[in-house]
Amino acid sequence: GDAGSDTLGHVAARVPLALPHLRSIGLGRVADLGGNGDAKDVPPLGATGRMAEASAGKDSVTGHWELMGVVLDRPFPVFPDGFAPDVIETFSRLTHRPVVGNKAASGTAIIDELGEAHQESGAWIVYTSADSVFQIAAHEATVPLDELYRACQTAFVLVGEGLGVGRVIARPFVGRPGAFRRTANRRDFALPPRGRTLLDAMTATSQSVVAIGKIDDLFAGRGIARAYHTTSDDDGMDRLLDEMMHTAEGLVFTNLVDCDTQYGHRNDVEGYALNLERFDRRLREVLDRLQERDMLVVTADHGNDPSTPSTDHSREYVPLLVAGPHVRRGVDLGTRRSFADLGQTLAENFGVVPLAHGVSFLRDIAV
Repeated sequence: GDAGSDTLGHVAARVPLALPHLRSIGLGRVADLGGNGDAKDVPPLGATGRMAEASAGKDSVTGHWELMGVVLDRPFPVFPDGFAPDVIETFSRLTHRPVVGNKAASGTAIIDELGEAHQESGAWIVYTSADSVFQIAAHEATVPLDELYRACQTAFVLVGEGLGVGRVIARPFVGRPGAFRRTANRRDFALPPRGRTLLDAMTATSQSVVAIGKIDDLFAGRGIARAYHTTSDDDGMDRLLDEMMHTAEGLVFTNLVDCDTQYGHRNDVEGYALNLERFDRRLREVLDRLQERDMLVVTADHGNDPSTPSTDHSREYVPLLVAGPHVRRGVDLGTRRSFADLGQTLAENFGVVPLAHGVSFLRDIAV
């Protein structure tokens, strides 16, 4: 159902994008960004390509697992009509609160719809989406965060381990009716990867893996030495830059969610464009801080076209931009058949046993 989706192209068609640093590492070679900022006779600072998703599904867990070498042959289960009554009844009984909602909905819309009733009754707001998620929203003044997180752990046993749902997500919010807003206290409870990932392989060889953003949640904490949850993309970039200063070797894996959660899911094209430009400005700091042996990869786990009627993720090609002092400039990596090609390339780079999926392109880009 995602035919015609083109996240970057459609945003650029509506809002002229000032992305000089993303263009410098080749984004304009794999996406139609408009304008004239991509002279074909000037090679980008690194290697460029795009990747297709081989796994069934289009959610964050599936995309991240595939980036790290795990390809799923069947998608996580989804519940477009909500969860079965017995599941909701059991969850309510175990958590000692009633439930409202239990339908597929936009997170901001369902809080606007049911937030006041939740405050009056203390009931959980339970909802899902096109992804395999069981989401629980609660006002921070009505339900303490610790109780919300415990309820998510209960739900994870019930629907994650019990039904194979990919994630249970805590969605706390604050504010008054008509002005509710979600907070940065979101927590994800995800199933562990269904196979050996690059993170596992690196940890097994005592190589450092640092997770920034929701990476720790998406991999259920597996194969990760240090993890930092973040409150915004700017916070994530601050953490990344700090790690670049203090981590001499290993993998720093950073996930930035604002384009997705704040703008893509809300069909906010202008907000999406402005957030891309904010990231581009921070990207300059990363490029300036690259050391002699560093390699930077910029990519994504799925699309989220804010210009289409759907508010859900979209299956699209994702950009593959690789830069660093030892990355050959102007290399065309073409269209890769799987996100796992990135994981396999990093596995070769770090000298670990090859992963089960993916084709390395390290020899194509190494100077």
